[in-house]
Amino acid sequence: MKNLFKIFLSISTFVFVLPLILNVEAASLNFDKTTVSVANSGTFQISVTVDPAGEGMNGTDVYVSYDASVLKATAVSAGSLFPYVFNDIATSGKVYIAGTVTDPASSISTSGTVATITFQGLKDGTTTLSFDCSTSKIVKDDTQVTNILNCSQNGSCAVTVGSGGGTNPTPTPGSGGQLPTSGVIDNVIKFAVPGVILLILGSALRLVL
Repeated sequence: MKNLFKIFLSISTFVFVLPLILNVEAASLNFDKTTVSVANSGTFQISVTVDPAGEGMNGTDVYVSYDASVLKATAVSAGSLFPYVFNDIATSGKVYIAGTVTDPASSISTSGTVATITFQGLKDGTTTLSFDCSTSKIVKDDTQVTNILNCSQNGSCAVTVGSGGGTNPTPTPGSGGQLPTSGVIDNVIKFAVPGVILLILGSALRLVL
């Protein structure tokens, strides 16, 4: 009888505790809406949010994809999470947003809004706003500049323009302009490291002289 009770207790522990272990939070990108309906030629706003899942982060590179025949990005306004926010909407079908801290020592570990994008409907149809995870990043505040973004946790938003018309839920490749092949975060790191080395060398020379 005692053995049966032990077996039952072990199974119960496995069933109830394992899901809690597996349900670990991961850093992710999201939108503040999951569905949007807008009139043809009408506009709507949608916010891009970042959740570092409690980790300290120094910045994020966000690449949003959508069907350029259905929507057009017309503006991007900075959110309150990062002190510096950059954007590029020159490439149709793509929006690039970067948020960075002013000082690597002052990392951010809370979730919040990176920026808000304004879109205009171009014709009746449907599309999905999604994050390009091959280029998007959430950069941890460590010396390795680790990308902690977990693509499986990212959100998306289904957009319907007018009556919907033909369906094209998959974003089409952008055209007209070119997004940066490497994000702002990469460029900051690339130029900051040599600068630090030169600063150290200069300080050492002054001590010697």
